[in-house]
Amino acid sequence: MKEVLDSAQISHFIHKGFVRIDHAFDAELAAAARRILWNDIDADPDDPSTWTKPVVRLGMYTQAPFVEAANTPVLHRAFDQLAGAGRWLPCTSMGTFPVRFPSLQDPGDTGWHVDASFPGDDPSNYFEWRINWRSKGRALLMLFLFSDVGELDAPTRIRTGSHIDVAGLLRPFEEQGLSFMELAGRLSSLPVREEVLATGKAGTVYLCHPFVAHAAQPHHGTEPRFIAQPPLVSMGDFMRGDGLPLSPVETAIQMSLSLF
Repeated sequence: MKEVLDSAQISHFIHKGFVRIDHAFDAELAAAARRILWNDIDADPDDPSTWTKPVVRLGMYTQAPFVEAANTPVLHRAFDQLAGAGRWLPCTSMGTFPVRFPSLQDPGDTGWHVDASFPGDDPSNYFEWRINWRSKGRALLMLFLFSDVGELDAPTRIRTGSHIDVAGLLRPFEEQGLSFMELAGRLSSLPVREEVLATGKAGTVYLCHPFVAHAAQPHHGTEPRFIAQPPLVSMGDFMRGDGLPLSPVETAIQMSLSLF
């Protein structure tokens, strides 16, 4: 079976922390998903005067368009290439949707962060969820574009190469790692990195190393932006020392640890 990602893309993932896949799922699936999402938004898609909030957060979605978008053959092959065959679980929901609207209001959620992957003392409090150097619980951070996203449409900001810095920061904290908030508070001490905007047509997916720092931003465009950020859940921890070849996710962590 033909590989989805070539050697240059794999190298880009290891060193920069992400890879972009165009046409990862069908634009018609994206349109079907948007119709479902609009049913849960207190606003009229055809009347901008009703778009009164800068961001609306919607819950987990398990309907067919979402699950099909997350499980295309292209994505499954890419998951195998980046995380390792047999090292991840298929997505059964699309996670939460931060739907962003054109607005002059501050959305209040634009800080740099790394998504947490396993629960802390209070599983109901996401700010207490944790991240450790083995990336327990998470194989990839994923950005699914369910609408066309240009530079003015609040594209997610990705700090390239930040996964290398974050892995080194996490290593001294062993298996316990850091909480979402603890790690977010330390990101300002890391080296300055180039920023890339996660733009693209509906159906584009960014597959990111789980340690990549990223941030939201205000919407200065004209049309609502629909993206999802589900995790690719891992089967077991990475960096197990079992003698098997390292996946690109692990290779990036190993490269980081050799620098610190």
